[in-house]
Amino acid sequence: MAGLRNGRNVIRQIIKDTNIHSSDSDRMINPLLYACQGVRYRKLEVILTTSVEKLGKAGQTVKVAPGHFRNHLMPKLLAVPNIDKYAYLIKQQRKNCLLQEEEEEEEVKVVTVSEEAKQREYQKAAKILDNARLVLRRSINLEKFRTRATKEDAIELKSPVTTEDLVAEVARQLCVHILPENVHLPSPLLTVGEYEVPLRLPKSIPLPAGKIQWTLNVKIRTA
Repeated sequence: MAGLRNGRNVIRQIIKDTNIHSSDSDRMINPLLYACQGVRYRKLEVILTTSVEKLGKAGQTVKVAPGHFRNHLMPKLLAVPNIDKYAYLIKQQRKNCLLQEEEEEEEVKVVTVSEEAKQREYQKAAKILDNARLVLRRSINLEKFRTRATKEDAIELKSPVTTEDLVAEVARQLCVHILPENVHLPSPLLTVGEYEVPLRLPKSIPLPAGKIQWTLNVKIRTA
């Protein structure tokens, strides 16, 4: 009994002499109980590489359980240990990201404020379309060609020329990109010949003197 009593006294003395304060609060922590509970109650300081809900934002230093860091944060590269090497890498990474975001914002601003430049490009494209001649070569319907009454009769195409065909040829031949709704073609072109196809361009583009609308000159020839 005396030995047991002496052992208890020794433990009490150890607890009394080695009580420590937590770094987060003034609550006293029993070191013997702390050691007996194992490492699962100890916290690790880590740096978050990305924002984690209920934990912190990217770049912050937080304390987490070792198991949570080992099993969740570290495998998914959500956090790294709080040591000088990793702290420097995270700092440089965030600095580069901020610079990249600033550059992207500047590029967006340049695009949004260049309405005058866009207007000049529209005018340039409209003049190219109005002054150019689009030449298409198409196969003809041989059966109807042979049965023509006179040489003056229209030569019928094997397949009609549609709005989509004109849009594709404008891009290929003239390097001007337009939309199908910019071309006013009520019905496909069915015969060989020359056509003036009306264009529906923005009204803000001034028309040349003497013109009432923009047009595209199209010539369809036999292949």
